[in-house]
Amino acid sequence: MSGPECTHNPPTLDPASGAGNLQQLGGFNSYVTGHHDSKLAIILIADAFGYEAPKLRKLADKIGGSGFLVVVPDFYYGDSFTPEKAGQAWVDAHPPDKGCEDAKTIIAALKSKGVSKVGAAGFCWGGMVVVRLAKFDCIQAAVVLHPGPITVEEINEVKTPIAILGAEIDKYAPPELVKQLGDILSSKSEVDSFVKIFPGVGHGWTVRYNDDDEFAVKSAEESHKDMLDWLIKYMK
Repeated sequence: MSGPECTHNPPTLDPASGAGNLQQLGGFNSYVTGHHDSKLAIILIADAFGYEAPKLRKLADKIGGSGFLVVVPDFYYGDSFTPEKAGQAWVDAHPPDKGCEDAKTIIAALKSKGVSKVGAAGFCWGGMVVVRLAKFDCIQAAVVLHPGPITVEEINEVKTPIAILGAEIDKYAPPELVKQLGDILSSKSEVDSFVKIFPGVGHGWTVRYNDDDEFAVKSAEESHKDMLDWLIKYMK
């Protein structure tokens, strides 16, 4: 989950980027944006490059503009991935199960502040965390974008309305697997789902696109709209 495809086009991190501000929430450094008095909160869970990625924060600001309180926590504890770090050692140090427990801590902190509904969207590693969260009753909507490896067993346990946005060119969540997961979700009448595979794009396309590539930008924006539509459907 940290090979060339996973770490393609790394962002230039900028801790000062975005229209929001930095806060401590549930013990985590977090980028917080949107409507701070909203009772509807969205947690965005970053890919390996972490919560200081400018395009991720720009997307958080966009979601916040739809009336949500948006939180992007640092679930890597200051240890976001860099190309210099040993891949497997970094992966082993950041298990998605721990990310799921950390997300529950953030959810509890939001609820203590009066938030009534929480949705979650995750990218790559963050998508793996969101699938785990969706097995519980702690979130009202889930969106998974170009996830790292997820299993049939995990999808079978999903209880939360979930959208999976996959890439045509992705060895971590290849189209064949995404379609299989979609078939499983379609058979679960008690859980609404939306599964879509975006043509001509690769892993990470939603938050690590090139600004000068018109097709890449259009594809990313389409995924952002699909994500936001799903969150609004189940959060408002």
